[in-house]
Amino acid sequence: MVNKGHQSWTADISFWPHDNERFFGMGHSWDNEFDLKGTVIDLKHINAKCTVPYVYSSLGYGFLWNVPSIGRVDFAKNKTRWHSDCCQAIDYVVIGGSPAETCETLADLTGHAPVMPHWATGFWQCRLRYESQEEILAVHRKYRELGIPLSAIIVDYFHWTEQGDYKFDPKYWPDVKAMADEIHETGTKLIVSMWPTINEKSENYRHMVNSNMLIRTSRGSDRLFDFYGWQAQIDVSNPATREYVWSRLKENYADKGVDAFWFDVSESEIWPEHYDNLITSRGRGEMTALMYPYDYAQLVYDGQKAMGRDEIVTLIRGAYLGSQKYAALVWSGDIPSTFESLQHQVNAGLNMAMCGIPWWNTDIGGFYGGDTRSDYFRELIVRWFQFGLFCPVMRLHGTRIRHNQPSGVIEPSGAPNEIWSFGERNFEILKNILRIRENLRPYIGEQMKTASEKGWPVMRPMFFAYPEDEICWTLNDQYMFGDDILFAPIMEQGSTSRTVYLPAGDWILAKDGREYTGGTHEIHAEIDEFIAFVRKGAPVLDCLR
Repeated sequence: MVNKGHQSWTADISFWPHDNERFFGMGHSWDNEFDLKGTVIDLKHINAKCTVPYVYSSLGYGFLWNVPSIGRVDFAKNKTRWHSDCCQAIDYVVIGGSPAETCETLADLTGHAPVMPHWATGFWQCRLRYESQEEILAVHRKYRELGIPLSAIIVDYFHWTEQGDYKFDPKYWPDVKAMADEIHETGTKLIVSMWPTINEKSENYRHMVNSNMLIRTSRGSDRLFDFYGWQAQIDVSNPATREYVWSRLKENYADKGVDAFWFDVSESEIWPEHYDNLITSRGRGEMTALMYPYDYAQLVYDGQKAMGRDEIVTLIRGAYLGSQKYAALVWSGDIPSTFESLQHQVNAGLNMAMCGIPWWNTDIGGFYGGDTRSDYFRELIVRWFQFGLFCPVMRLHGTRIRHNQPSGVIEPSGAPNEIWSFGERNFEILKNILRIRENLRPYIGEQMKTASEKGWPVMRPMFFAYPEDEICWTLNDQYMFGDDILFAPIMEQGSTSRTVYLPAGDWILAKDGREYTGGTHEIHAEIDEFIAFVRKGAPVLDCLR
């Protein structure tokens, strides 16, 4: 223990190891790890790594590290050691019980997620990025003409006049209310991206800097993030900041028909990662940094509640213990468009599922590096869509490689990223997958009610439902989607079969209706087929055909 000043210290606490113990949780990461035993985890948020300091042990307990500081945990062979770079006390909670029982207790301690609104359970369309009002309306109109329902369509970043202005650029978005009204005609929701970055060119900068609403530094410049120039960042731990920023979001977005928000860069991302240099209303950055996305989600949740909205969902790139009570829909960040990345996302989702945050998703197809003309990506996008079908939220996003000259806007779009953008054969396959998602929405709605009431995840590790089955503790490539569906994604290029383990009982393979019993089975699935089993007698089977 080292005295850091200001009544704070570095701190470590160690626990004896147990043979054959396995650990699950800790949020999500790009690491392809399911069982965390033997790993070292940095306690910090960065793009594609969201740290939620809670872990479930195969010995039948959960461990909550109630210290929001930067630090590290070592799940080593000889000990488990938790380290804080800066704290005023060590605080942790041990929760005994089965996976389901500990999830219920964790929700009682940290907060229950709302029931996900029905509108959010379908298909979300997004890409980096729609450059204008006319472009996004053209995409929406084509989905309408094709008879394919959209839950949401998203306006990504740099639709604004300046970072920190929180409003549409009227040059490219001349009538936001009319745009929203047209989108709403089909029941689709309009979602808009927001970043926490701001600079002196913003119309809000002078008021916010004079009112102490920005993250300060103990040394050097307060410019923390370099993106089209060095940017300051808003201090969302300050209630006055949350109130003021929401007033701008309400006036320029919500009052004009925007239904929900996408809070990007919500770690908050800083360069370099000198957390000890940050000063916020909560305290020193190294002591409180893990709570930034928690406060960020509260900003929009409280604001929408105040204006009478109840069906709240906020897409966000970071989370902390309790973020779920603020309707946080966490996604796994900017990830590569590769089969290896797809494999990592399954592990990421299953570990996040054990942390009390049931709303989770990925960029279908991965975020960067996808060439929509290549056979590789066209195979990948189908297999990723199949994975997205069995995720809590199904959202297509990514920046695709362009093959023409970009336009003159400050941040040009990638190539088209709609379901008709990946070849004629894929279009028919993806359209059928979306049909099945529509059929599944009542089932998903029931699982979302359970998630709200009990804290159970929708995407569940196999051991969650079968803790007595030792094999289920080792399965990182298949999972339960709610109570009755077992999904086994194909995640290798060129593969059309895989091994699936079925726990004891009777199971029906959805694609052909064949009945299977418990054990290991080799299952074939062509590119237009997915592998999903349903408990015998469960009515959801009809939805998958």
